[in-house]
Amino acid sequence: MAKDSYFYALGRRKSSTARVRLVSGKGQFVINDKAAEDYFAGSKYILNKLRQPFLVLDLNNKFDVTAKVNGGGHQGQIEAIRLAIAKALVEVNLDYKSTLKRADLLSRDSREKERKKFGFKGARKQRQFTKR
Repeated sequence: MAKDSYFYALGRRKSSTARVRLVSGKGQFVINDKAAEDYFAGSKYILNKLRQPFLVLDLNNKFDVTAKVNGGGHQGQIEAIRLAIAKALVEVNLDYKSTLKRADLLSRDSREKERKKFGFKGARKQRQFTKR
């Protein structure tokens, strides 16, 4: 790997899009120019979810992650970043693909919010039925 080289991948979930760069380093996460602890308010659950692809492959603290993410809420952004990290790790070494696939980290969750329909209160909720 050259001095300034990195591995890039794109991840999406709901309305969130994450662009991730992987560089060999000490395991630091930078999201939108902030440390991950600051960006996601220090939640341990969230930070563990971000590190999941590295934990599956036993590559903890081997790569620095820089992510630009926009759209959606925290949960969608986390899952978009996680997918992008997994895709970038496959770019690093193609042998990681089977392990990440078995851990279900390479599939995009395509579920989106259903749109509201005319005459309804939400996507499916109707007005209350009155018999008399």
